[in-house]
Amino acid sequence: MPPTKKQTNGASHEKPAKKKQPTQPKDEPKDTNGKTNGSSRKRKSPPTIATAPSKSRRSSRGGPTTPVDTVKLLNYLLSPSSLSLCRPKDETEDLKTRGANARAYSTSTFTPFEELVCALILSRPIGHMLGLRSIRTIFNEPYEYTTAKKIHEAGYEGVRKALDAARTQHRQKTAEEIVRMATMVVKNPEMDEDNLGMYGLREACNKSVEEERKMLKSNVKGLGKTGLDIFGRRVQGVWEEWYPFIDERTGRAVEELGLPGHAEELRKLVEEKWEELGVGDIEAQNEAEKKRKALVRILERAVGADLEGNVGALKAEAA
Repeated sequence: MPPTKKQTNGASHEKPAKKKQPTQPKDEPKDTNGKTNGSSRKRKSPPTIATAPSKSRRSSRGGPTTPVDTVKLLNYLLSPSSLSLCRPKDETEDLKTRGANARAYSTSTFTPFEELVCALILSRPIGHMLGLRSIRTIFNEPYEYTTAKKIHEAGYEGVRKALDAARTQHRQKTAEEIVRMATMVVKNPEMDEDNLGMYGLREACNKSVEEERKMLKSNVKGLGKTGLDIFGRRVQGVWEEWYPFIDERTGRAVEELGLPGHAEELRKLVEEKWEELGVGDIEAQNEAEKKRKALVRILERAVGADLEGNVGALKAEAA
């Protein structure tokens, strides 16, 4: 997700400048943690597994991470009980009035096309609460802009009206990008006109994650690395080639909870503890898909708790 007040992708944590030491090289560059490149080299992230966050990273709340009971923590993250700590209070209250069938980013299963809409919205420089409110407003009554065709027919004015109702920011730019993407999908057979699985795009790219990312980035204006990471984090539940994937922002949040922040390590942990985890409410076609969707839920709730400043409270509740 893009940087917000609570959400900082790559925010600097440099210490105050010290007096110049005679042994310090004069112009040695530093990374975002205030370390010289000689001691902390930035690693290149492969398309399906994000760069592993530092193993020695301390909590952004000011202290070292606290050991946790892994099974208890995973089960709490997977349960409905954790939701109140992983999403804005605004969403919790809104869903009470919308009814049981209301669609929300924190609880609903979206089509890949809908995930693209969400990624566009959430990659805008707006707060977590406003992003989720925008998604709820667009996908629920009276708008229900859930397919490319519906968005294309509503046009800029229709989508802008929905964003106005959401009382969000950057409405003009966001509306333009959503409508432009929907129009492109409707007119481009490779993006798949049924708006559901986007099978056309997948076949055109031979289900290569790298090629799919390239095609999406080049065809969807406004969808940069942050948006693609948000999309990838969610779509891996149904697109197995993207699994396992953790973007750097979410990896840091996962580590805050005391879990592995690297995709492959967290996947292995979930596999090892699988028989002890409560995943009965996760709908899937088979066990493999259920495991992927379980990982998605864990990631979404971890990053949600971090964005809401509830990491400590979540760990306490899980214990």
